[in-house]
Amino acid sequence: MTNMGTGPGRSLRSHGAGSGDVPGADLAGLLAQVARGDRAAFEVVYDLVAAPVYGTVRSVVRDPSLSEEVTQEVLLEVWRAAPRFDACKGSPMAWVTTIAHRRAVDRVRSEQRSAERQRRAAAPLIAYDDVTETVEGNLDRERVRRCLGSLTELQREAITLAYYGGYTYREVAGLLGVAAGTVSTRMRDGLIRLRDCLGVER
Repeated sequence: MTNMGTGPGRSLRSHGAGSGDVPGADLAGLLAQVARGDRAAFEVVYDLVAAPVYGTVRSVVRDPSLSEEVTQEVLLEVWRAAPRFDACKGSPMAWVTTIAHRRAVDRVRSEQRSAERQRRAAAPLIAYDDVTETVEGNLDRERVRRCLGSLTELQREAITLAYYGGYTYREVAGLLGVAAGTVSTRMRDGLIRLRDCLGVER
């Protein structure tokens, strides 16, 4: 379990300090650039929204480690879904936090379903829906593994240690012998390349 005093939860909050003060028009403009595939703009958006996204996710998920994981999923979705942002329907920060809240709720429900499946594991009959969901989940994981193979060795190391090894950013930095900021940069670049690998249209 991540210690909030030293783990990436604190890093996310401090990293995005002051992001609540960014003018909506500025963030909307950045999202428009991200929608066109501007990676530099995504890095700025990442820095601006990481802290409020983490706060939104943490209020629903509670668990610090899961909150960190969901936060990265949200930031990836922001990158992938930027072309769908419509400033006429609401502020950019509201759009981002809505994505964060939805992802957090989905994760809580997924964890609950997983716990329920484990409770039913000893049952003699397996429901068809459970089998289908398991197969789909395995296919998704296989696709992610293939996409991880498209990353550079350094990006893959950082992401693998964080997601599959369960290490915090600080722990990953220590294992790789690099600065925590370097780990964050590798994660950002890796997310961008994962989007390309997954074939999401811009």
